[in-house]
Amino acid sequence: MAKVSGKAVDINLLKRIFRYVIPYRGIFLWSVILTIFLSVLAPVRPLLIQYTLDKYILENDSSGLLRMTFIMIGLLLLQTVVQYFHTFLTNTLGQSVIKDLRINVFNHISSLRLKYFDHTPIGQLITRTVSDLETIADIFSEGLIMIIGDILQVIAIIGVMLYTDWKLTLIVLIPMPFLIVASYVFKEAIKSAFQDVRAQVSHLNTFLQEHITGIRIIQYFAREDQEMLKFKGINAKHRDANIRSNWYYSIFFPVVELISAISIGLLVWYGSKAILSNTISPGVVVAFIMYINMLFRPIRELADKFNTLQMGMVGAERIFNVLDTNEITENKGTLQPAVLKGEIEFKNVWFAYDDENWILKDISFHVKPGETLALVGATGAGKSSTINILNRFYEINKGSVQVDGVDIRDYDLNYLRSQIATVLQDVFLFSDSIANNINLNNQAITREQLITAAKEVGAHDFIERLPGGFDYDVMERGATLSAGQAQLISFIRALVYDPAILVLDEATSSVDTETEVLIQNAINKLMQSRTSIVIAHRLSTIQNADKIIVLDHGEIKEMGSHQELLRLNGYYKRLYDLQFNSEGIAKS
Repeated sequence: MAKVSGKAVDINLLKRIFRYVIPYRGIFLWSVILTIFLSVLAPVRPLLIQYTLDKYILENDSSGLLRMTFIMIGLLLLQTVVQYFHTFLTNTLGQSVIKDLRINVFNHISSLRLKYFDHTPIGQLITRTVSDLETIADIFSEGLIMIIGDILQVIAIIGVMLYTDWKLTLIVLIPMPFLIVASYVFKEAIKSAFQDVRAQVSHLNTFLQEHITGIRIIQYFAREDQEMLKFKGINAKHRDANIRSNWYYSIFFPVVELISAISIGLLVWYGSKAILSNTISPGVVVAFIMYINMLFRPIRELADKFNTLQMGMVGAERIFNVLDTNEITENKGTLQPAVLKGEIEFKNVWFAYDDENWILKDISFHVKPGETLALVGATGAGKSSTINILNRFYEINKGSVQVDGVDIRDYDLNYLRSQIATVLQDVFLFSDSIANNINLNNQAITREQLITAAKEVGAHDFIERLPGGFDYDVMERGATLSAGQAQLISFIRALVYDPAILVLDEATSSVDTETEVLIQNAINKLMQSRTSIVIAHRLSTIQNADKIIVLDHGEIKEMGSHQELLRLNGYYKRLYDLQFNSEGIAKS
């Protein structure tokens, strides 16, 4: 969580925020102009009332009173119109800024390497992208511009008061130091409370995101009551933080009203004496009553608006911390050959997620174009890390990885990944149509290509039976489809992108036998003339692979074809015997 500095305004953060204001400089300029205009306009109405009371009401001039009434109605209408445009423009400015900033944040998050998401809660990123960004909008609608307007209004009112009667002004401002002290104490207290509120919002979002996503696990193991107790605790902290902030308000506002009443009392006491001695007109006293109300309101709100500004600064600091995160895969490569053969070579590759515990140790292998490589081994042996490295989701520590004899870092990153289609065991489908889940909103892929690929995979019939066919909307993560159907869609997705390299990560482990037959046929078609890397625990699916590598604790223990590895009578033979004996399948 970002810490709030003692400063209400961080100039460097404001400079960064105002870079997003540049496209809307016209709106910002008009907002400032209207703010100044409203501040100057504020003391005019009391002046008109003072003038009307002294010159027309006390003089029984009805025609003059009528004329001044129309003038004041006109002034009120003018203020209303100006206030409308001021509110509209400041809110438009704030929403326009956070729209652009939110796009930048999302674009940056989507470009971060997977390592960043390994140690960053998704709920926290949602808070940054949604809630924290809203606090930046408040900088413009309720914070900086409004603070400037309130300060200008206070200066204008005090200036008019001093010009009208400086002695009376000093009398009514006697309680002002108490108001300033109370406002400062309130500002510091509410700052801490707001920090706590923002922290609890982040915790609440993180908890909800994780537990709603994992609701199946909670229900499978009947943990609803226990998780509800956790949620109650987090929710109670969120409630307490908000109550604490409201408690400060419940103290501050009555204190302000008390100080305001004291000021008006002093005005009535001194003003009455002055009226009786004919040194002040009644109109001045009436005007000063209005001045006091107009003076105390912005001063009272300044404390709140400073905290709004400061929370905007906190939100900005958190957001720019995300934007400044340098967990981005460098894309300095420029190669984008028209044809990629798919030759893969790992040369003495060492890799660790934390630069200490080696996941891959001195890995070397070579896959010719069109060959199939199978990776087998126990969980944690380094199989998935191998394909993550090939896609440059993670960078290696030592050695080199080459495709077609060229280091993968020399290829344009987007080009490289577009040439590698990966089908995972855990298929992720978005809340969208089947067509968009296949083409990922790539308009270059036609409906005819989708249909052709679906037929090749053997999924066309089941898709056509769904309401709407390819336009059928699946729920989040494909909840309305079976695991086999979701897996078939992932194969269509891989096929329509026509990759040079195909990666299958346990792609048939979660499907039924009938669907596996469909997928195996699709795999055979998909592998034709493509380099393929297959990760599998079920050795029956990889017996025809050109090369099989047995990994154990990040090291290559054996390498060869199925028959060659069986003859070695080593790691692979033990895995083979263990698996087939446990399944009761006769070995061929």
